[in-house]
Amino acid sequence: MKRKIIALMLACAVVLGCTGCVKVIKIGEEGKYTGKAAFNAADAAAGLWEDAVINIQEKAVDLPDFLEEANGDLASLVDKYGKYSMGTSGSISYAVKGTGVVEEINQEKKAGYMTVKLDGYDGPEVIKIQIGSVYKGSSTRDTLDVVNFGNYTNQQEWAAISQELHTAIDTNIIQPANPASLSGKTIEFVGTFTVDGNDELLITTVVLDVK
Repeated sequence: MKRKIIALMLACAVVLGCTGCVKVIKIGEEGKYTGKAAFNAADAAAGLWEDAVINIQEKAVDLPDFLEEANGDLASLVDKYGKYSMGTSGSISYAVKGTGVVEEINQEKKAGYMTVKLDGYDGPEVIKIQIGSVYKGSSTRDTLDVVNFGNYTNQQEWAAISQELHTAIDTNIIQPANPASLSGKTIEFVGTFTVDGNDELLITTVVLDVK
């Protein structure tokens, strides 16, 4: 009986000794205690930007040739030119390049776009280029070979990379081109799109030159 009392007293002492030992760590300060720096999506995307542009330029297929070869089935060329968002499954994205005349500029909503009449192609597909300020999808990130989900800790970081790449596109590519002034002008572009049906391509550019 005496041993049980002593054991109980020791247990209470341990519990009481631990009271007040729990430390609440603020979000973003984890690195002070773990030795791991907090993730900064803006810095990560900035470090990735130049390699991303080069990677997409190297992969880009001529859009008129691509559309002719696809023959109305954009997903059919995934094994030749495309990339799945999740290894061998998920959404399909492509890197493409082309030249065309800007026919319409639509900035009525935040997810603005301009439609382009593609040189060298007379098919039915509608070609749209995103001009922000909101950018749909994640084709820029998903097309890349220089980065993948395994480089990041969780889905939140992976999503943040896509968002910050869009910020870089808006800052470095779209705004300097002054899209509101491009109606009727010839542009040359390199970009990416994710297959979402066969009637329309919504392209996010990493290169946009006005002729």
